[in-house]
Amino acid sequence: MSDIVSTEDVMGGQPRIEGRRISVLQIVEWVHEDGMDAELVATEFDLGMADVYRALAYYYDNVEEMSTWRDRRDRRISESREQQPSPASFTETA
Repeated sequence: MSDIVSTEDVMGGQPRIEGRRISVLQIVEWVHEDGMDAELVATEFDLGMADVYRALAYYYDNVEEMSTWRDRRDRRISESREQQPSPASFTETA
């Protein structure tokens, strides 16, 4: 059974399962948005059931904080996509 930790140099400080690069937000999305059963998440990612439920509990105990993390991630993804060259730019230079 692992704790939920935040370490600035691991995943940018996002709350995660101790000793793993699996964030609370990832677990919540797998269970609630992707419809994965908590037991399947535990099996697929070699986690204890207590770890999965601890991540879910952490999320619900810290909804505002988790919303901020989700917004940060979504913003980073959007910025990264904007910086990627479009397929058309490859054909224009060829």
